[in-house]
Amino acid sequence: MTIIKPISDLRNKSNEISQLTKVSDAPVFITKNGEGDMVVMSIGYYTKLQSKIDLLSKLSVAQNQKSSGDKGSPLTQVMKRIRKRINASV
Repeated sequence: MTIIKPISDLRNKSNEISQLTKVSDAPVFITKNGEGDMVVMSIGYYTKLQSKIDLLSKLSVAQNQKSSGDKGSPLTQVMKRIRKRINASV
């Protein structure tokens, strides 16, 4: 469900808006003079959004590599590299 609040609520009820973003785990759309003006979201929601953007960016790179003919690496080779990195960090 989309949450829309006037900018006066942001000014007068900022604690309520903050709590609303955390409880709903959704952005709150702020209007000014009846028009959309800004979006307020919790840090948790923002972090999840950034993670999704990062994943989609990586998937786009992989899709472009596949389209250009890159066959990638066999799973066994990838797993060896991952294990090597894990063991090196321990």
